[in-house]
Amino acid sequence: MNATTHFTTDHAERYLGTLCKHFGHKVPVTHAGRSGEITLPFGACALTAEDTGLTMTAQAPDQAQLDRAVQVITSHLERFAFRENPELDWAYTPA
Repeated sequence: MNATTHFTTDHAERYLGTLCKHFGHKVPVTHAGRSGEITLPFGACALTAEDTGLTMTAQAPDQAQLDRAVQVITSHLERFAFRENPELDWAYTPA
């Protein structure tokens, strides 16, 4: 299962780097340039910094784990981007 969202911001690369650095202390993370991937125990999230914002795609084997991955990524982005008050609208699709 997958869920994708886009956060419109001028600071996409900064937030991508902050998320990857934060999670990198706890779980496997890859980060190169304008892309990254965070591998949580219950799913993964691919991040891409674009000129228009930050696109994030979470993947997990089932709905419960996907919901957890989305919640964890969302709560951390909300904390790091609190000045911009991100309101993420995740679109769910079957794998």
